[in-house]
Amino acid sequence: MFENLTDDDARGQVGIGTLIVFIAMVLVAAIAAGVLINTAGVLQSQASNTGSETQEEVANQIDVVHAVGMTDGADNVTSLNLTIKKSAGSNAIDMTSATVQYTSNNEDIALTFNESANASVDGGLTDANETKFGTKSLTSNNDGESLIETSERMEIHIDTKAIESGNGLPSGSEATIKIIDQSGAQYTYGVSVPSTFGDKSVVEV
Repeated sequence: MFENLTDDDARGQVGIGTLIVFIAMVLVAAIAAGVLINTAGVLQSQASNTGSETQEEVANQIDVVHAVGMTDGADNVTSLNLTIKKSAGSNAIDMTSATVQYTSNNEDIALTFNESANASVDGGLTDANETKFGTKSLTSNNDGESLIETSERMEIHIDTKAIESGNGLPSGSEATIKIIDQSGAQYTYGVSVPSTFGDKSVVEV
């Protein structure tokens, strides 16, 4: 059943062959282990980054505490002013990196921060148009570009007249404002325009 090796050279060749196979197996195992360790490290890093991003999206929240519309004296709201603050426990909110998604019956547009707006006397910024939203500081410790403390208040300006092809939001209409900050956290506010304005130049929405 077994071959008897009587030649010493033959025995040596078999031993060397076995050693080569053993070394090859060790090398393959080492390479496989290295690949597994590297893959585990990459997955751990990705999981950590995803966890941090998810935590920021959950923690970072913007609250709209008041919202009004400026009317044209007739039947349209020509601009929206949303007073916002950051929620307790949120990180700083950078409005220069934020986007405002405006959606109505006729329009759906993503507005970005107007970096070319002129600084006003109180340190805030203004100027909104059909593609940009403006901001204005409502507290002395705010620069109109970011919310650091929960006590800070900022106004977001949206030019509905420019967005809605020169008309604005008509009475009785609705729109959705979605504020998305630098971490991807979202806050949605529903705008509901009153059916009648009377002689008011400012109405709650």
